[in-house]
Amino acid sequence: MAKHGSFRDFDWFLLLFVLLICAIGTVQIYSATHATKFVGFHIKQLYWISAGVGLMFLVSLVNYQSLLENIHWAYIVSVISLVVVKLFGTKALGARRWISLHGFHFQPSEWVKLVMIIAIAKFCSDVYLRGVRWLDIFKLAALVGVPMLLVLVEPDLGTALTYIPAAVVCLFLAGLRFKQAAIILIVGTVAVIPVWKHVLKPYQKDRLTSFMDPGSDPRGSGYQILQSKIAVGAGGLTGRGIAQGSQTQGAFLPIPHTDFIFASFCEEHGFVGALFVLLLYFIVLMRLIQDAQTAPDRAGTFLVMGVVAILVFHILVNVGMVVGFMPVTGIPLPLMSYGGSSVLFTFLALGMVMNIRMRRFVN
Repeated sequence: MAKHGSFRDFDWFLLLFVLLICAIGTVQIYSATHATKFVGFHIKQLYWISAGVGLMFLVSLVNYQSLLENIHWAYIVSVISLVVVKLFGTKALGARRWISLHGFHFQPSEWVKLVMIIAIAKFCSDVYLRGVRWLDIFKLAALVGVPMLLVLVEPDLGTALTYIPAAVVCLFLAGLRFKQAAIILIVGTVAVIPVWKHVLKPYQKDRLTSFMDPGSDPRGSGYQILQSKIAVGAGGLTGRGIAQGSQTQGAFLPIPHTDFIFASFCEEHGFVGALFVLLLYFIVLMRLIQDAQTAPDRAGTFLVMGVVAILVFHILVNVGMVVGFMPVTGIPLPLMSYGGSSVLFTFLALGMVMNIRMRRFVN
């Protein structure tokens, strides 16, 4: 396979819709923060988006085959970075998730997601040739489990859970048999009990249970979900307009520029606006799946589908959270929520997809 693709095969259609979502998110960040201490965050978001686009083009030029061949080194570095965060990271809101460098806060767990996608794709593409064995399943569980546990103890339950979808999707594509899937499901269900008793912290348990009955603790664990649902409902059909939402502008809706940005958007743009944004995400995901189908090899297909799996997980959990169908886990909405680490991860992942697409006709 040649080392270079051509920008002629770059997915400009996908980039157009990605930037459209980014633009909508930036406007919403401005609307949610213009009268708060976070004023100006929409400008910072533009910087992150610009940096992300630049990195996307750079990553698209690097042959993904070389990344697959050297992924073991990146995996080792990623595990070390998570250990460093636990030992020396910046602590905020009871969690140690960031490394501070000259005023910038970097969250290694976001970068590790990209490493995990590549590592899982490499592992499952090798497994595909001989069929999935139980030893392969145990090896993959260890591969994903080590960084997942390191993130879980930060603690960051939401990000830790995002490592699972890529492994599940790629393992399924590699030829996981129904009997194996059934046994894994049963074991996973049983394993929830000790994890619930000995791993999760009290506030995480409250978050996982409060969404079922947020009214039982309206000023505590159920506050965020209740305010989010009020904001979504207040938007009605067409919304109240930019910077006109009472829940958002009145500071009742918590962190409306990050985790609950979709609730803020729904309040100001209503059902029509929400449907439009979800349609944009649907187009992006369908385009990614199409790129996976045209990948030049099995590893490329697994890699793109790993990206799809994580993005779908983020979208479903975040949107489900703001309407009360999912617990509050702190998972951002891709391309819309404020945050440099999340934006850079998404564009780096899209750069990998572009990388594979640009080499689909190269031999």
